[in-house]
Amino acid sequence: MTVRPSALPRVVVTGLGAVTPVGADTGSYWEGLLAGRNGIGRVRCFDPAGYPVQIAGEVLDFDAERYLDRRTARRTGRFAQMAVGAALQALDDAGLLRDGAADPGLRDDLGVVMASSGDAFNMGEEWKVTEERGPGRADPFIITRRGQHMAAARVARLLGARGPNTTINTACASGTDALGHALSLLRLGRARAVLAGGSDAMVTPLALASMGRLGALSKNNDDPEHASRPFDARRDGFVLSEGAGVLLLETEEGARARGAPVYAELAGVGWSFDATDDTAPDVEGQSLAMLRAMEDAGVAPADIDYINAHGTSTPLNDRTETAAIKLALGEERARAIPISSTKSMTGHLVSGAGGIEAVASVLALTRGCIPPTINHEVPDPECDLDVVPNEARPAPGLGAVISNSFGLGGQNASAVFRRYAPE
Repeated sequence: MTVRPSALPRVVVTGLGAVTPVGADTGSYWEGLLAGRNGIGRVRCFDPAGYPVQIAGEVLDFDAERYLDRRTARRTGRFAQMAVGAALQALDDAGLLRDGAADPGLRDDLGVVMASSGDAFNMGEEWKVTEERGPGRADPFIITRRGQHMAAARVARLLGARGPNTTINTACASGTDALGHALSLLRLGRARAVLAGGSDAMVTPLALASMGRLGALSKNNDDPEHASRPFDARRDGFVLSEGAGVLLLETEEGARARGAPVYAELAGVGWSFDATDDTAPDVEGQSLAMLRAMEDAGVAPADIDYINAHGTSTPLNDRTETAAIKLALGEERARAIPISSTKSMTGHLVSGAGGIEAVASVLALTRGCIPPTINHEVPDPECDLDVVPNEARPAPGLGAVISNSFGLGGQNASAVFRRYAPE
């Protein structure tokens, strides 16, 4: 591998948390990915009859009161409830959870950087109540229940974390963007540890109606198990889903000082903006994010052994990402490494996508197994890379992996995770 371009502190992953449509904790999520478990079905949280899109990825076995008392849970939006669930899992996994809160010795230096879209697609319900029943019936807790900032705020308040507290929204790039901001905070010494990732719960009537009209969502209502089919020639759109993924990041020095087991190193993050079209992804923009992530990590294309693709299952994105990977890594290297989309199983969690896909990338690296791209039945000549079709693949000895997140509107973020080896 190439030498890192700076003497910045190394940042490592010591805890993982996941709340997803294929499993509401990290263990069941990983087990579901390796089994090729489908997490997509007909919408249950409301009656979708009459909607052009009637399918989504819902977390059916999530119990908010497992993590929050009943009163707080009722005053907390679903997106923030799931963020709390994933964050508590990650902190517990890292050995830093004490009686439902963060270790007292860490609280002042524990940050939270959370990606979320908030509850914007549910605000119409409250507007309707105000219009029909008057201002005296308006929800006084609308900000604390639905505000975009409340995923990070609720996590930190519950844990007593007094470090930096930040909310990120860069559309579908948000989760990986959050990891990058956490990486910067730790490198600059602004925190000793940061809970970082993303959470969203956008399976709502307005979201399905709006994105369905845009043409972004799959309308394969009769066969939801095969609706998300990244890189397949018959793909017709992504499947909207909900969930959360959070990583506990620490400086290497801090993790070693407390003797913490380390999953992997978050070696680098790269960002870019397409600056072209509001809805059409750009090959050069996506490629630039990957190149910048590799440069930040101090790795070369030859060092990359796996890519967890953005892989949304839209005709344009999958074709563009294939070309961008070839441009960033070189066509020969791109063809030699496995690339898979876990969205084939989970659907697209929007701001939460980068979080759960980072968890999957870290586990692929440490467990030596690559999750598959399920529902890949008809190859697309324009998506001609090794997409690990339909079955998980043993891959011992992975050294470095990329996790891609590209947002509708042109925001791009890529993260490089590397096998951890103390220097």
